[in-house]
Amino acid sequence: MAEKKNMISDWHGIPREEIDWYPRVESELCMGCGICVLGCGRRVYKFDYENNVPVVANPLNCLVGCTTCANTCPQHAISFPPMSYLHKLIRKRGVISRSRKVLMSNIEKYAYKRDS
Repeated sequence: MAEKKNMISDWHGIPREEIDWYPRVESELCMGCGICVLGCGRRVYKFDYENNVPVVANPLNCLVGCTTCANTCPQHAISFPPMSYLHKLIRKRGVISRSRKVLMSNIEKYAYKRDS
């Protein structure tokens, strides 16, 4: 079965391909440990065994806002756009009101229920 390239079609109503959120790897800093490849549950990376570096093969699979690979890279070789990019996108594209509507229309799904 062929691997699905893009795992999601949109993010809070914004087409995923319109969001510039995926890792950039500075190959000169990378030591080729593969922690990013093995740790990414979204299959963003493939590993170039010939050059001993990760490759961002499926950038649109990257979960918007996730920076786990950058945070776990021992060489600090992975970077993302600043979070301010996402905050501006959220305000500009109406994500807050859209999220609130979804949240309020799915109370049973998202409600926190305290034990009595």
